[in-house]
Amino acid sequence: MSYKDKIDLLKLPQHIAIIMDGNGRWAKDKGKLRIFGHHSGVLSVRDVVEGAVDVGIKYLTLYTFSSENWNRPKLEVMDIMELMVNTRHKEIKNFM
Repeated sequence: MSYKDKIDLLKLPQHIAIIMDGNGRWAKDKGKLRIFGHHSGVLSVRDVVEGAVDVGIKYLTLYTFSSENWNRPKLEVMDIMELMVNTRHKEIKNFM
């Protein structure tokens, strides 16, 4: 039995918002650079979007970059911005 089979689809909210946090710490715990965690986060986003669509969530909001994130090292901020732009261009058709 899949997880979807265990969900009461009539009780699901129409809108889910997710604050993405912890990708850098996850990578650091694995001995990797923080940006590796952000790239891995893209895979999680894909899974979340596909899962939300699969169960009928109408609205999904992903908070991907907070105002506090601007205080990170300049290179990391640039890498995250580039990752978000590239991912959007690459995945927009799938996400739509």
